[in-house]
Amino acid sequence: MVPLSSRLLMQRGRPKCDRLGKIRSLDLSGLKLRSEHLDPKLLCRLTQLQELDLSNNQLDTLPANLGLTHLRVLRCANNQLGDVTFLCQFPQLEELSLEGNPFLTVSDNLKVSFLLPKLRKVNGKEASSTSSQVENLNRELTSRVTAYWQKFMATLGPEEEAEKIQADFVKSAVREVRYGPESLSEFTQWRVRMISEELVASGRTQVPEADNPKRTVEAKATPEPRAGLAALKRPGDDPLSLSPNKRVCTSPPAQVEGRPMGSDGSQPSLQLEPLHFLQCHSKNNSPRDLETQLWACAFEPAWEEGTTSQTVATCGGEAVCVIDCQTGIVLHKYKVPGEEFFSVAWTAVTVVTQAGHKKRWNVLAAAGLRGLVRLLHVRAGFSCGVVRAHKKAIATLCFSPTHETHLFTGSYDKRIILWDIGTPNHDYEFRASQLLMLDTTSIPLRLCPVASCPDTYLLAGCEGGCCCWDVRLDQSQRRRVCEVEFTFPEASEASARRVDGLAFVNDDVVASKGSGLGTICLWSWSQTWAGRGSQATVAVVVLAQLQWSPTELAYFSLSTCPGEGIVLCGDEEGSVWVYDVQHLLDQHPPLPAAPQAPTQILKWPQPWALGQAVTKTMVNTVVANPTFTYLTALTDSNIVAIWRRL
Repeated sequence: MVPLSSRLLMQRGRPKCDRLGKIRSLDLSGLKLRSEHLDPKLLCRLTQLQELDLSNNQLDTLPANLGLTHLRVLRCANNQLGDVTFLCQFPQLEELSLEGNPFLTVSDNLKVSFLLPKLRKVNGKEASSTSSQVENLNRELTSRVTAYWQKFMATLGPEEEAEKIQADFVKSAVREVRYGPESLSEFTQWRVRMISEELVASGRTQVPEADNPKRTVEAKATPEPRAGLAALKRPGDDPLSLSPNKRVCTSPPAQVEGRPMGSDGSQPSLQLEPLHFLQCHSKNNSPRDLETQLWACAFEPAWEEGTTSQTVATCGGEAVCVIDCQTGIVLHKYKVPGEEFFSVAWTAVTVVTQAGHKKRWNVLAAAGLRGLVRLLHVRAGFSCGVVRAHKKAIATLCFSPTHETHLFTGSYDKRIILWDIGTPNHDYEFRASQLLMLDTTSIPLRLCPVASCPDTYLLAGCEGGCCCWDVRLDQSQRRRVCEVEFTFPEASEASARRVDGLAFVNDDVVASKGSGLGTICLWSWSQTWAGRGSQATVAVVVLAQLQWSPTELAYFSLSTCPGEGIVLCGDEEGSVWVYDVQHLLDQHPPLPAAPQAPTQILKWPQPWALGQAVTKTMVNTVVANPTFTYLTALTDSNIVAIWRRL
């Protein structure tokens, strides 16, 4: 890095001149600058500067007293910025570039819009849509903080000290006032604190100019950054406007054998309400596209222990979308023309910044037709790497639950490969290496590490049945064949051996589907494995069966919420079958022999999409977050449906 000096500034400044005060445009990109290299005493002499390029450096913030009051254009792409509050010192800023700062968040994007009232473009895109969202959020937050102030004051006695009241109110408001999606919580808490401080300073019960908020705030200490800047909701990603008769309705709950009944003899049901219907994968954002096939979805890992995620990734066609379930906002859309994405999977990795700080990243893997795995840093909106995993299409992905960088890929080439994607380097790029290759006799459809020993065995539901491999890495052999094939009593013909649904309900019980029409099988891993001996083919020990659609169609993926004892599966009629099987897991053998009815079947009437008749709607994928708060279903007519548990 070359030290900044008057001479260097004049060399890189435009127009060429002999005085810093005459420079209007300055290019300081690519100099490996750190924040401490930006000397305010030197830079404040650039009194006429209107355009500043600080791209491709190592900045984690900008000094708060640069004095560049005439700055109109600022480029800070490809740095290490973790906060944006320093921007308040540039009130005339009209264009801003922040791409490639992986520790900026969606909340920082909103802060930018709030802090810079004259901003027209961010990262080359119009800022108007974000400004509108900020105004709506600010209006609602102002209303809620004002109402909370009135409630707070009503509970206090006259002897309370004013200064203590004010301090307690600000802390309490930041803790209690909530609005909007979890992904924007950093912004909402930031604004709640500002509104609260303005409110107590004014001594009034209203904050003036709620619709036109004060835009200048002092730059605060840089908060701990989380992940990156994401594109906000796009115009073509609006939830479908459904008339009342097109809303989802829940069918009467089915009675389940062995369950406790309500006082009126009815079966208690899981209460779910429909929230959103989205066509975020449509070609050219066309509402008439009912053909794009959606294939898979997965909930993002929670940021903090004890919390649950409400962010889900969906894939279909050439796009991967990341959606906030509470609001229906498409937080990010990643497109690859000519690709067709079949599977997505999340992991959380630890990265070390150039400044030596450790950060947690949620990384999304997406793969499909081209046989490539794309590793996406969705918050920052860029691809961190591409793994050339297979020569044929990839049908399914699965990260190890114990090794955050270990990824299984299952392909149409009849191979499953275990990769170590590694940790990203200082340029935030991954370098993957192959650890194991597992040969199959048919196409793998679902991958599932054994819950009680995920580093030892891997289950796979395949076109030809359910297979198991030893995946221990302390053995020398790096290419392995199937160690055990599990058989089911219903699968008498080869065509009926397909297992297209596979997931653990708890550490021992497996739910699988496909071997018998109209049923989902619950079987014991431990009892099945204990009876294996040295056999290469083993019959599973069936614990119970769940009643499901008698369709002969395939590829309806089931999923589970192990902590809640829930099994989920869609069907060919557009319904979602919900099973609460906790009573079966808690019950001692022998279990009921008759197939257990679903706890609830979620349905919606047809036609229901944008007033157009949908003659055929299949729900091929259903996934819920770990606490079963939100449920996401994908249909073959390009609709993402989201429910919330009441």
